Amino acid sequence: MAPSDEIRLFALDGGRILATGADAAEMSDDGAYAGRTLEMPVPCFLVRHPLGDLMWDTGMSQTRTDLGAWATPGPSLVDQLATIRLAPGDIRFLSVSHGHWDHSGNGGLFFGSTWIVNPVEREIMFDDEARATPAMDDYGALETAETRLITDDHDVFGDGSIVIIQAPGHTPGHTVLLVRLAEAGPILLSGDLWHLAESRTHRRQPTFNTDRAQTLASMDRVEALVAETGARVIIQHSPADQASLPRFPASLR
Repeated sequence: MAPSDEIRLFALDGGRILATGADAAEMSDDGAYAGRTLEMPVPCFLVRHPLGDLMWDTGMSQTRTDLGAWATPGPSLVDQLATIRLAPGDIRFLSVSHGHWDHSGNGGLFFGSTWIVNPVEREIMFDDEARATPAMDDYGALETAETRLITDDHDVFGDGSIVIIQAPGHTPGHTVLLVRLAEAGPILLSGDLWHLAESRTHRRQPTFNTDRAQTLASMDRVEALVAETGARVIIQHSPADQASLPRFPASLR
């Protein structure tokens, strides 16, 4: 498919997670979700830009057999991209908000893209612990991909339209994405900074975040950015936020 003549944001289906019991309780360190059932979408996002495409998050693997019945992969990303006449090899840039399995599960498909990543996050994704898990089948091909290491906020195309924002705490190199669209205005894709709307309201975070204070500082920084830009926040695991987006292959412009 020819490069886009405008910036467009597509939401693709990367799967679903059904968290109950202890899994739901882990989603908030104040115990607020204990005993609840949380159904969370796992979206992936494609940003089309006149200078190339960026894939943001890649959903969960279709080949993993160790995740359990509570994790349901989405349709093939290859097939979804083919709907708009693209293939993984056409994507210029890849960035994942962080390395967790539900955000990097199809990362290896984009080994031909330039991977934009925080160096600490990359290091964790390829440490000895990670190498001993099935995750290497999901994104291991990225180890030899062309890589752009970033430690500060990064303007992908140099025009302010697509900016990767450092927001550590959920993981050490966690990031969020700001996309400025001509019609829809600025959109903030929040990675796992928040998992639910009420997590944002009450500043809740999962028990497995790597640094609580750092997460709260990132929340403050991103909220200030949202106030400054007027960005619409898309909490990526929020069913309501996901449902508010155009159904693929439609897009925001």
